[in-house]
Amino acid sequence: PGCVNTTEIDIKKACRMNKPIKSTKHLALGLAGGRISPSVSEADLLTPMDSIKQDIDLLRTRIDRCNFKVSKAAESFISYWEQYQEYDPFITATDPPNPWVTDCPEFWEGEKLGKEIPTKRVRRWAFSVQELLKDPIGREQFVKFLEKEFSGENLMFLNAVQELKCLPQKDVNDKVQAIWDQFLAPNAPVPVNIDSKSMNITKKNMQNRDRWTFDAAAAHLYHLMKSDSYSRYLRSEMYKEFLSGSRKK
Repeated sequence: PGCVNTTEIDIKKACRMNKPIKSTKHLALGLAGGRISPSVSEADLLTPMDSIKQDIDLLRTRIDRCNFKVSKAAESFISYWEQYQEYDPFITATDPPNPWVTDCPEFWEGEKLGKEIPTKRVRRWAFSVQELLKDPIGREQFVKFLEKEFSGENLMFLNAVQELKCLPQKDVNDKVQAIWDQFLAPNAPVPVNIDSKSMNITKKNMQNRDRWTFDAAAAHLYHLMKSDSYSRYLRSEMYKEFLSGSRKK
């Protein structure tokens, strides 16, 4: 439906009927015999200004039309703000006070004394795996949980890949070989389990080594850790004890 059957109507005639003039440049495109391009209709040749005005009105209508749902975007921004508002120092006062803004040294003294970890800080670990790994204490506890689950090598591999990207260029080749020998070689002392697709990509990248040789394997392991290990950690008794404030640093 909507298509032109060229066995019933001439294709040039169909072009003249269905395609309006695009610009006044077509007026100068004269062909042999006084004919104009078949994409230009006879009515457009007589009233080019009217056709241009219709194009302008159509473009104005498209500009005014909203191409995405503002309500959905606003809801996502509002939910993000509600989640992080108690961690925004401009809105909620920090406890203890920020030592870089105030003259109160309680933050440093609390770190030395090893007080209980604030519940607000532990609750933030459940926002995402990035929030958990960004917190030194959360990262330490997550490593212990992975060791109990016999999957600590995944985080070790991800850390090694991140270190690789920060090394000087002269050390990249040696670091790539060290990561391969430790985690991915046939007789690796700390083997990681990745799928065949990621392994084939990594083997191909080993022929031309650079900082991104292990990106495919790292992405696969990060997805597994995020969808499996991280969700199990949030359901574990270890996290629940920290969340209840019964565990000290």
